[in-house]
Amino acid sequence: MPLLVEEISHRLAQSLAQCDYTDITPAVSPTNDTRFGDYQTNVAMQIAKAARTNPREVAQRICEKFDTSGLTETPEIAGAGFINFRILNDKLVSTANTMCYDERLGLPVTETPKTIIIDFSSPNVAKPMHVGHIRSTIIGDCLARVARFVGHHVITDNHIGDWGTQFGKVIYGWKHLLDPDALERDPIAELVRLYREINTREASEPAVAQAAREELVKLQSGDEENLAIWRKCVELSWREFEKIYKTLDVTFDEHLGESFYNDKLAPLCDRLEKLGLATHSEGALCIFFPDIPALAEKPAIIRKSDGGFLYATTDLATIEYRVERWHPGAVWYVVGAPQTLHFEQIFEASRRMGIEANLQHIPFGSILGADRKIMKTRAGDNIGLREVLDEAVTRAETVISEKNPMFDPIERSRIALIVGIGAVKYAELSQNRMSDYIFAWDKMLAFHGNTAPYLQNAYVRIQSIFRKAAESIMESSAVCIHEHIAIAASEERLLALHLARYAEMVPHVLDDFRPNLLANYLYELAELFHAFYEACPVLKAEEAIRISRLALCRWTSRVLAHGLSLMGIQCPERM
Repeated sequence: MPLLVEEISHRLAQSLAQCDYTDITPAVSPTNDTRFGDYQTNVAMQIAKAARTNPREVAQRICEKFDTSGLTETPEIAGAGFINFRILNDKLVSTANTMCYDERLGLPVTETPKTIIIDFSSPNVAKPMHVGHIRSTIIGDCLARVARFVGHHVITDNHIGDWGTQFGKVIYGWKHLLDPDALERDPIAELVRLYREINTREASEPAVAQAAREELVKLQSGDEENLAIWRKCVELSWREFEKIYKTLDVTFDEHLGESFYNDKLAPLCDRLEKLGLATHSEGALCIFFPDIPALAEKPAIIRKSDGGFLYATTDLATIEYRVERWHPGAVWYVVGAPQTLHFEQIFEASRRMGIEANLQHIPFGSILGADRKIMKTRAGDNIGLREVLDEAVTRAETVISEKNPMFDPIERSRIALIVGIGAVKYAELSQNRMSDYIFAWDKMLAFHGNTAPYLQNAYVRIQSIFRKAAESIMESSAVCIHEHIAIAASEERLLALHLARYAEMVPHVLDDFRPNLLANYLYELAELFHAFYEACPVLKAEEAIRISRLALCRWTSRVLAHGLSLMGIQCPERM
């Protein structure tokens, strides 16, 4: 069935046509204050501004032509010319009865599906994932989940950093300083130790620096021994990455690292030079953008004067490969804001190469500590992501133990994992992605306010209602029947209207890539549910009302669980 906003928009377009306003597409959105209606449009003000006439008079003409039958009450004009619409109760009831049981909660599959490649997370081999990987990994995963639910074909690609000058140092250290037992216990820590030790020695021992460079050249030349060490480094690193991804419930369709594109870089540079898209400057091969003011003085260097390639070269080769293999309609890069210039350069270069896919950089801000500085250890290192996740689970277990000491240890640990990881994810996704935010344990694990535990607790409360219903031999009432859903109290109406808007809201998460839109919706839903729960007795109500309110509870729990699942967050049955 059409969504409420779609029905209003359709009829509004018809009334505009009858008023000879055919050159404008009306925008309809939920009202900010439900006292004045459920939906509103400012289309009359837009028309009046262009025609230099009175917006309220334009609004009056539109309202007179608007067909309200079976949908809304008579539209009302407010302020300078807003038109407000209030959904008829019978229409809301029929919508509720349909959406409550719909497998997709009312959201139709998009009529214009695209193949979308999402590039996110991208850790570096032989280095631990750190707190800075939270934003890319969690935002990217959420966008992938939403895009798939909307109906797009999504390919997630973890473009890992598995090539570069650091491997000369790691390989030299492997050959001369490796501790096999340490490698077995903690592979990443041992690889980091090797890198740091050789890096330190290079400063005072020129022979070590030269030897490390020679090991790199041998690797790049295909030396089998060095390739075997490199492959082992990649294998051990990916094994550790996978442990973190399993904890986060994040998966990838591909993890093609930088090394995959090595043999494509030289031919790419030669081709770009022959096509006249790249020219030499001071020995380096560059792509210049003289016609783009913001890039006029900022060329993309694709081959250094010493013959080495750069990230721009690899990224251009990656784009070409992705287009040839998957023919995507869009490629999204979930990468921090400091890389904005880099992506502006490679996207413009791609366009000049004839790439037609919609290339999007999805930037984000930084995670800050309590001192409002980027989170670091006392030694100045980035805080490890594994340590952050372990701390979240440990703290969650402490909170759960205090809240419900009756859980057995296994159940408590399972719930702590769900709550702790959910808290970290939600703390990220509830932010405007471009904002820096402070990583505050007490806030993210609180059972009140805009947090994952608050939303999970709302879901748990609903499950408790159904358990009590079953205990009271009301299991038949818990199995909701379409015809029995009714809406009478104002709290029921507000809850049902918000639930009906879930299908309207979800696609907009992909507009400007705003997971916080979903988080805000779910927080408002939990607030509305608690208001309904306090004002409208469920189990003690007479049977017809009880059945209706149980249906609203079930609908709420489905939307809460589904919305959180789009954020990669689970809901425990108890907590």
